[in-house]
Amino acid sequence: MAGFDEKTIILQKIALNIQAIISDTTTAGTEIDMQGFEALTLILHAGALSDGTYTMLVQESDVSGSGYTTVASADLVGTIAALDTSNTTLRIGYVGKKRYVKLSVVSATTSSGGTLGALGILGRPKKAETAAS
Repeated sequence: MAGFDEKTIILQKIALNIQAIISDTTTAGTEIDMQGFEALTLILHAGALSDGTYTMLVQESDVSGSGYTTVASADLVGTIAALDTSNTTLRIGYVGKKRYVKLSVVSATTSSGGTLGALGILGRPKKAETAAS
């Protein structure tokens, strides 16, 4: 039984547009600006996967659009694992200090590939009630 509303204290952002990934590559996601929030959870979702493995690459920067470096494992909550099963999700928490975070997907051993997308869930707003719909 739900007793609390989280809709007004989280904000969802597209971290990776839903797309088919059909080769061994790094598919860059969308930059997430954490200004006004103190928590971020990244959720990778696989639709139909024919083959391959898909691993999250989480990067951070103080500058929008540039200067991205890989996040240290100490600044991630959870362990990054390869996703290789259809209709499943993986999540990882970010506790680093940078303003901008980006999720990319590194695909390996793909030939026909699969469809993936990701969300970033911003939480612990510094100011109550988000404007998200």
